[in-house]
Amino acid sequence: MNDTLPDLIFTVEEGRKVNMSQIRVFRMIALAEGVSFLTLLFIAMPMKYFMGMPEVVRVVGSIHGVLFVLYVGLLTRTHFTQRWSFIFSLYALLASVIPFGTFMLDKQLRKKEVLIKVGEVIV
Repeated sequence: MNDTLPDLIFTVEEGRKVNMSQIRVFRMIALAEGVSFLTLLFIAMPMKYFMGMPEVVRVVGSIHGVLFVLYVGLLTRTHFTQRWSFIFSLYALLASVIPFGTFMLDKQLRKKEVLIKVGEVIV
């Protein structure tokens, strides 16, 4: 695939390992995005409005923005490489804008990872 990326993400030998690693990377970014969203909503925003510290929102918001862009990019890539249904990908996109949504999505992604590991085809 891409020789410049670490072997953890892409293993050329087995196509299944490539797929499982893609889901795992997406899961990790999804969880990080979810944590950053909750941090923004429940820590940074109250600090801005109740403690007069707008710089916290600027920092946490920037981190969340980067993670959100990564999330959408990886979702798009994974949608096509894993051949996910449009409905599931839409669900994953909606999960990113709902508090705690990416944590609920993680349960579904773990199932997909396990099914790939045992060699089942999933959509």
